[in-house]
Amino acid sequence: MPMPPPKPSFTPADHAAMREALALAAQAIGLTEPNPRVGCVLVDAHGQVLGRGHTQQAGGPHAEVMALRDAQARGHATRGATAYVTLEPCSHHGRTPPCCDALLAAGVARVVSAVTDPNPLVAGQGLARLRANGVQVESGLLGEAARELNIGFFSRMVRARPWVRLKVAASLDGRTALDNGVSQWITGEAARTDGHAWRKRAGALLTGVGTVLDDNPRLDVRLVETARQPLRVVVDSRLDTPPTARILDAPGQVLLYAAAPEPGRAEALAATGAEVVLRPGPNAKVDLPAMLADLARRGINELHVEAGHKLNGSFVREGLVDEYLVYLAPKLLGAGRELAAFGPLQRLEDAAALRFHGVERIGDDLRIIARPPAREMF
Repeated sequence: MPMPPPKPSFTPADHAAMREALALAAQAIGLTEPNPRVGCVLVDAHGQVLGRGHTQQAGGPHAEVMALRDAQARGHATRGATAYVTLEPCSHHGRTPPCCDALLAAGVARVVSAVTDPNPLVAGQGLARLRANGVQVESGLLGEAARELNIGFFSRMVRARPWVRLKVAASLDGRTALDNGVSQWITGEAARTDGHAWRKRAGALLTGVGTVLDDNPRLDVRLVETARQPLRVVVDSRLDTPPTARILDAPGQVLLYAAAPEPGRAEALAATGAEVVLRPGPNAKVDLPAMLADLARRGINELHVEAGHKLNGSFVREGLVDEYLVYLAPKLLGAGRELAAFGPLQRLEDAAALRFHGVERIGDDLRIIARPPAREMF
C-alpha cells in the first residue's frame, strides 16, 4: 500500500500571508453570494507582497485575478511568486475563466491553498491541474478558519442545503419576550448592531408569519454597511401576510413559503413583487426540509433565522438548526415566551445537546454560539 504524501511544513511567513488572505476574504462578506468568500495574496521569493485581492460580486473577478491585477497595477512581476489562496483555485469555466489558467499565465511558481473547494466542479481538480503544470502546490494551511468563513458554501455543496443559523435575543432566564409579546429591546445596542453583521453574512433572512403580524419587521441589514440586501423569507402556511407588511417594502426579493395556494391571497402578495412558493408538509404546515432544499437550489449558503418561539421550536424539533446565535441580556423577565417551543421532554437524555463554539461579551450582553455535536463536521 503506497504511503500517503507527507503533510507540508508551513513557515511563520506562510501563516502570516494566509492570515492576510483570510482577512481579505472576510471583506467579501455581503458581496459574493452565492459564490464563496476568497482572498489571495501574492508574495515574491523575498517575502515582499506583490498584490492582494478578494472575490467580487457573482460574475465578477475572483480573488486570484484581483491579486494579479493589483500586482500589475503596482508594477510588480509575478513570475516565480507564491500565491496564498483561502480556497482552491477554480479549474472550470463558470461565469469567469478558470483561475488556474490566470495563475499559470502569470508564472506563479507555488500555490498554497487553505482548503480544497467542495464544489464538485473543482474538488481537487484545480490543485491537480496546477501541479501537472509544474507548480508547487500545498494545501491545508489554516484550513479550518477558511472553512468557517465559508461554512454555508460548504454546507450547500456537501449537503445540498444551507447552513441554518438560529438567532435569538433573550434574558438570562431564557425569555425572548414578555407574556404580552413585548420584546423590544431585551438586549442592548451593541448586540443589535452585531446581529446585523450576522444578517449581512446570510444569503437569506427568514422569519415566520407570526413575527410579521406581531412585530411588522423589515428584516433587512441597516446597522452595518452592506453591498447587497439578503433575500427575505417568510414561512406563512396560509398566506396570512398582509400586502402592506413592511417586509414586502424593504429593498430586495421576498419569498413566501406556503402550504396551500390560498387563491386571492397569493395574487395580492404576488402583486407586491413577492414570490409565493408552495411546499406543503404534514398538518397543513410548510415542509421545512423541502424549503431548505429549495433555498439551496436558489444559491443560498447561509440562512439566518429570526423567528418566534413556535417556528423556532419547529426548526429545533426537526433537527434543522446547525448553529445557535444567542444574545443573553443580564436581566430576568420571569414569565414570558421561551427561546423555542418544543417538547415537553420526558427524559434529560432527550435534550437537544449542544457544544459551545464561542462565547464573547458584546457591550453589556453575552453572545453565545453553540452547535449540535453532529454539525461540527458534515
